[in-house]
Amino acid sequence: MKLTTRGHYSVKALLDLSLQPRFGPTSVKSIAKRQELPAPYLEKLLIEMRRAGLVQSVRGSQGGYQLARQPAQISLGQILEAVGETIEPLPRHFPDATQAEDWVTFSLWNRLHKKLAEALYSISLEDLYYDVRSWQAALGEETSFII
Repeated sequence: MKLTTRGHYSVKALLDLSLQPRFGPTSVKSIAKRQELPAPYLEKLLIEMRRAGLVQSVRGSQGGYQLARQPAQISLGQILEAVGETIEPLPRHFPDATQAEDWVTFSLWNRLHKKLAEALYSISLEDLYYDVRSWQAALGEETSFII
């Protein structure tokens, strides 16, 4: 699995939204500035995550994007899936029935894929939030939030 900028930026954006008071709406421009992300690209990612039901958009002068659910109910796997990240091993590969080694490695990659998927879907946005806070506290930093 290779995490692209799509996945990385999407996770950063939702972590940023998780810090908003009462998970209130935040403008794309504000998120982009705090996380040092390109706003037009971030807007496209947030639209994809809105379609997946992870965020909601709020219109108006105080509008923007906000989480659609509590952070504990949003998994890392859901975020990555929403923006088209894939963890599929060996796409379009079919093992050669005459080679035992091909079947063994194919089986191995499939088992690893299942474990990776389980892990990604078991890690919540809330877990990531507390990981960042713990890391910042261990460094003796204030809880500013740039990852």
